[in-house]
Amino acid sequence: MIATVLPEAPKLDAIAGIVNMSRLYGDLRLMAMPSAGRRAIKHVTKISGREAMGRWLRVAAAAVAMLAAGGIASAQSPFPSKPVHIFVPYAAGGGVDILARTLGDVVSRQWGQGVVVENRPGAGGMVASQALAMSPPDGYTLIVVASGHATNPFLYPKLPYDTFKDFTPISLLASSPNILLVRADSPFKTVGDVIAEARAKPGSLSFAHAGNGTSTHLAGELLKNLAKIDLNAIPYKGGAPAINDLLGGQIPMSFNNGPESVGQLQAGAVRALAVTTASRASFLPDVPSMAETVPGYDTEVWWGLLGPAGMPRDLVEKLSHDFVAALNTDTVKQRLTKLGASPIGSSPQQFDAKIHADYEKWGPIIKAAGMKAE
Repeated sequence: MIATVLPEAPKLDAIAGIVNMSRLYGDLRLMAMPSAGRRAIKHVTKISGREAMGRWLRVAAAAVAMLAAGGIASAQSPFPSKPVHIFVPYAAGGGVDILARTLGDVVSRQWGQGVVVENRPGAGGMVASQALAMSPPDGYTLIVVASGHATNPFLYPKLPYDTFKDFTPISLLASSPNILLVRADSPFKTVGDVIAEARAKPGSLSFAHAGNGTSTHLAGELLKNLAKIDLNAIPYKGGAPAINDLLGGQIPMSFNNGPESVGQLQAGAVRALAVTTASRASFLPDVPSMAETVPGYDTEVWWGLLGPAGMPRDLVEKLSHDFVAALNTDTVKQRLTKLGASPIGSSPQQFDAKIHADYEKWGPIIKAAGMKAE
């Protein structure tokens, strides 16, 4: 391709607003003209300069407006514009993990963005909670906590975060009764059998739970307190490892929530002695409630969605709306019902109130029992 070089065109001076040319050439042109002509040219040049400057200012203003509009559009880009990470404070396969993955799959399709579920077990949920508290409040890092989140302050002498100030409640997602499980071949057929054995041989029986301060731990402590028996509480990093040891014969019984128990119950590998709510559960109608043997017994597990402190209100409302919408889909409702969980889907304010209520309810019980994290 041949490039054609054209004579250089006169250039507009952005400051003076006139055409640049050789000073000598311009002076000679003016000197060669009659005085009337020179006055006319000067007058036209003055007007042209003002017009050129006006055009330049209008172009500059338009450029600034375009840049500003581009910045605003960028700042207001739809959320989420990249994958959202959800921490799970317990091992894979447990109730929290199942709920997080079930909801994550639905909201991922709603958003058109990936949802990454990260299992970070340890210290009754404290490991994952600390990681969340240190995350930016942009909505891209969240956590599904269990009801033990409200009781950890009574179990750990020094938490690396503040249970209330370092988190943003988004929604109370669901709840479920806990279940007292034994192996299918266990000699214990009822809660009464367990109580009788514990009274005959104090300290001889142990129960597994998902971690210190979790709802399953509190379920066992409540049984000890109300039935006046001595049981050894053995903590695990989640409900799934606890069930594994129950199946392996390393532990005689275990408290677990509905979602992590249903599969093993349906397979006939374990037997449910009781549910921990005051009345029987609809998904296990033939299993008695603990209160039928131990009057006054009533406890459950709940799960909720939190973000880091300092999240913008409109972002919190969007996340709450989207996760509640996911809970109300037939897919999620049917799955949770089959797993023994009841969808809730609260507002951020209602979830915040629930955390405070459980903190006030269980604090005195934990202190009276002398429960501490190991």
